[in-house]
Amino acid sequence: MQSLDDSFAELQLRLGDSQRLKNTGGDPVFYLVFHPKEMMAAKRKLRSWRAQLENHGWHVEVLSLAQTLNEFFNSHPLRKFWLSGEQLNPADVDSVNATLREALLSNQVVETRILAAVERLAHKQKGILLITDTEALHPYLRIGAVEQRLTGRVSCPVVILYPGRRGGETTLSFLGIYPDDGNYRSTHIGG
Repeated sequence: MQSLDDSFAELQLRLGDSQRLKNTGGDPVFYLVFHPKEMMAAKRKLRSWRAQLENHGWHVEVLSLAQTLNEFFNSHPLRKFWLSGEQLNPADVDSVNATLREALLSNQVVETRILAAVERLAHKQKGILLITDTEALHPYLRIGAVEQRLTGRVSCPVVILYPGRRGGETTLSFLGIYPDDGNYRSTHIGG
């Protein structure tokens, strides 16, 4: 298993290739895969990784999915109803999660935030989006499903910091607890 720094070094090489091979098809989406036990280590390295990319001429934007979901849930007009419903039946976690999942999906919260960032970066030379805190999507969504809904709409490199495990070249297991999923269309590094 590669170290986080080795995986990031490989990512940088692949990013250089993606700039040269832009017109070969497929969205420039990369998963930097690491074991879930390394989540905190990856978060500690984020500032250094961002600086390395910027030193190589990249214009970096970081999108935290934890912050995205927190902002959405805290400002949603139905928040008071959700909280009162949870207080009435605290053991019904599945219903609460289903309600929150539906709110995220119907409002396309994650997709909208990613596309807004991609749009801002599309006007920058060597723009790149780093998506962090993907673990915040559990148990509502998986980032692979979000990626599928964005197919054909990503114009700059997007790097997803992905806590999970690889099951092969195209198969990933989100957080190492979900079943292997071979529907990821992107480049996987590490893990």
